[in-house]
Amino acid sequence: MNLNKFTQKAQEAVLEAQALAEERHHSQIEPIHLLAVLLNQQEGVVPQLVNRIGVNLGLLKEGVERQLGGMARAIGSTTDVRISRELNNVIRSAEREAEKMKDDYVSTEHLFLALVDAVGQVSSLRLLGEQGINRDNVLHALNDVRGGQRVSSQNPEATYDSLRKYGRDLTQMARVGKLDPVIGRDEEVRRVIQVLSRRTKNNPV
Repeated sequence: MNLNKFTQKAQEAVLEAQALAEERHHSQIEPIHLLAVLLNQQEGVVPQLVNRIGVNLGLLKEGVERQLGGMARAIGSTTDVRISRELNNVIRSAEREAEKMKDDYVSTEHLFLALVDAVGQVSSLRLLGEQGINRDNVLHALNDVRGGQRVSSQNPEATYDSLRKYGRDLTQMARVGKLDPVIGRDEEVRRVIQVLSRRTKNNPV
């Protein structure tokens, strides 16, 4: 595992998963530790994906916490905590996901996809499937968040979902009645519609 090929958020996730395992006195860093960290990353992609899929993030976090609480605690020092075979497989799978998507760095979404793919092999991750999270809806949500962008830097999250962050959905605002009505400007409105409807002429607006 070459952390230099991981984005900043992905590096933080792996290191925080190790810290979580040590804090809980677990002998190995497991996939569930990584999942817990990803779900709690501030301004991370994974919480956005979960919300877009329509899964209750709070309930999912509670389920993860129950899994962590049920794990055996090591007696004595946990300074030699190591990555488990299952987590190593997840990380290798994430690296393959990055290659498949033609991304330059392994990002948190690759790690999350790898965790979702491991549901059948890792019992502690079954709660993802139970909550209705699968590869297809993660990829669909990821396409919405990314907007077709590739991971070409170590801080790609700064460019994700830019329209939502910096723009306003005027159509949605109109639906819910949050736009000021245009009163007494019928002629101007008709003229704008006429101009915008032209397909073959220059649009002066």
